[in-house]
Amino acid sequence: MGDVQNISLSEQELIRRQKLERLVAEGRDPFVKTKYDVTAHSVDVKNSYVEPAEGEEPVEVVVSVAGRMMSRRIMGKASFCHIQDLKGTIQVYVARDMIGEEEYAEFKKYDVGDIVGVKGVVFKTKTGEISIRANEFELLSKSLCPLPEKFHGLTNVDQRYRQRYVDLITNAESKDTFIKRSKIISSIRRYLDTQGFIEVETPMLVSNAGGAAARPFETHFNALDEDFKLRISLELYLKRLIVGGLERVYEIGRVFRNEGLDTRHNPEFTLMELYQAYTDYHGMMDLTENMYRHVAQEVLGTTTIVYNGVQMDLGKPFERITMVDAVKKYSGVDFKQIKTLDEARAVAREHHVEFEDRHTKGDILNLFFEAFVEEHLIQPTFVMDHPVEISPLTKRKPDDPEYVERFEMFMNGWEMCNAYSELNDPIDQRARFAAQEEQFAQGNEEANHTDEDFLHALEIGMPPTGGIGYGIDRMCMLFTDSAAIRDVLLFPTMKTVVQRPDAEDTAESETRE
Repeated sequence: MGDVQNISLSEQELIRRQKLERLVAEGRDPFVKTKYDVTAHSVDVKNSYVEPAEGEEPVEVVVSVAGRMMSRRIMGKASFCHIQDLKGTIQVYVARDMIGEEEYAEFKKYDVGDIVGVKGVVFKTKTGEISIRANEFELLSKSLCPLPEKFHGLTNVDQRYRQRYVDLITNAESKDTFIKRSKIISSIRRYLDTQGFIEVETPMLVSNAGGAAARPFETHFNALDEDFKLRISLELYLKRLIVGGLERVYEIGRVFRNEGLDTRHNPEFTLMELYQAYTDYHGMMDLTENMYRHVAQEVLGTTTIVYNGVQMDLGKPFERITMVDAVKKYSGVDFKQIKTLDEARAVAREHHVEFEDRHTKGDILNLFFEAFVEEHLIQPTFVMDHPVEISPLTKRKPDDPEYVERFEMFMNGWEMCNAYSELNDPIDQRARFAAQEEQFAQGNEEANHTDEDFLHALEIGMPPTGGIGYGIDRMCMLFTDSAAIRDVLLFPTMKTVVQRPDAEDTAESETRE
């Protein structure tokens, strides 16, 4: 079976390999199997069972299921086991007289964790459990490494993230989370399709990583002998498509930011951005409110989300408040009365808000918002009208040019999306890029750089446009009541550990009742 001398194997793993060697020697190698005809899944078998009327014989229904054997009880001439598939688990009754003496002897040698196929008749046991009476029982794949003990599952959090394949087997809640994540994204797509949007794809490798305030990952493209970056945003390419006449576009894709890890941040994450011509940030608010409500109702069956015991109601109109008013409400400081940078710095010192020399009055307003407001925004809330200094790609408010037509939506104290009335004035955009370049020169590594091709696109002409970016992972966290972003990422970023998983973390999950 190959050289395993240099691999540290547990006693259980050695026994399983010996079993495999015997199977191969007898011409029963399970790894040569190529297919198995599955006619039903566990939950569907249970849901479709029809209780016979009193005095009537049950209708014989034959099904074929396949999955992982998660437990078994050997009881002489007959045994029980549980098979787990995509949708759940189902009990199987295996009797020597039904499958034959030779096959029953083989069944008793199988291990918990093996992949098996079962064909048989659906029935209800005396204890009321809908089960399958096996006519055929076949080994489809041999498990060479024992699963974690059934009743505790994979409890080591780090190991759950590193070995997601085991986590999905042993933790039903984890599997349910990722099935819901898929349904959330599908629901978003269905909603946007009904609104006339088209889905597009734009480059991940870019020469200028713009569209957000973040530090990019950098790489070198050997074929062109040029340095490239992984995108931090989807914005600038999608706006080029608006210029090209695709009036409603969106993209759901990975973006990459060379920043820290915490419960809400992963260096690669899923972002959705959409852009709609001939609307503004008010149109984006309406679209966002309706989309969140639609997805919650379709995926969860309710517009009330419960996260960590806190209810958030998507059925009510979302609150709308300006950033200035929100800061005044929660800190008592009215930035409408603050006219100069010196006044802003003075009030920041009074309220112990730390700032840097490069920060403008608009930056300090944003620092106040982060310090005093965010944690209070539990129910869905649109925070509008940000200072121009922190919004380099946004259209100014015509009646108050120190501020822009921008909003962020908050729930549970988290920023869930960020939207603009998009800046389409190429002269103003060039000046904003210049201001960003100056910030970069002063040490702000997250500042945007001038994108000449994007400026050229604006010079060709972009219609009035509303745009928005959504953090899909945070949305999935809220909709699945997941504590950390890693709980909704199948394979989150982890520090590399070059070693074989510890065999001591596994144990037989066979039960004998």
